Amino acid sequence: MGIEIELDVLLAKKKKRSKELAEEIGITEQNLSILKTGKAKALRFSTLEAICKALDCQPGDILKYK
Repeated sequence: MGIEIELDVLLAKKKKRSKELAEEIGITEQNLSILKTGKAKALRFSTLEAICKALDCQPGDILKYK
């Protein structure tokens, strides 16, 4: 239980690759992978904002509480 990251689902819907997103928002592919797998301990609001801008979505589309 807890907060789950559904970035893979959103990337598939937007037909965008992880590499493209990482370059667009200015983080490494490795850090994006850590975020996608849910292994990240924290997420900066600036990173969340950049992801939302790049994917044209809301934070609730990425983060789910279960």
